[in-house]
Amino acid sequence: MRGMQQGVVMAGRLSLDAARGVLRALTHGGRGFDRILEKVRLVSVAEGKCSCEMAVDEDHLNRGGILHGGMSASIVDIISTMAIMTTGDGRPGVTVDLNVTYLRAAKAGDNITIDSECLKVGKSLASAVVDIRNQEGQLVCHGRQTKYFTN
Repeated sequence: MRGMQQGVVMAGRLSLDAARGVLRALTHGGRGFDRILEKVRLVSVAEGKCSCEMAVDEDHLNRGGILHGGMSASIVDIISTMAIMTTGDGRPGVTVDLNVTYLRAAKAGDNITIDSECLKVGKSLASAVVDIRNQEGQLVCHGRQTKYFTN
């Protein structure tokens, strides 16, 4: 995504370094489900945007040998949350709607790009989209998430 800033600290919002720290805390050394994203590399963030890369490996595949749908949905969930956290006061919110449309397969060895952008961030709701593309730039899946902010 164009116009992304690298390493810029945004007051009250998630900077690139802070976003890397959040992703590392979620994925490394823990016992939680989010650790499946430990191979996601955060490339850049800007207000309302987040861009990542990942090499698909055997741990990401379903029995059919392609990127597992649950893995794609987890990417949509977490990376759209990161984009939302670059806005406002940096709160992650609570998921109230998550939708993923699967368009083509990704296999082990494929390098995918993950781009998320906020559509709208309000006082109580935020909505963001995520596109996952293969190394040829073809859309692998498209996701959308809505988050609710508690007081």
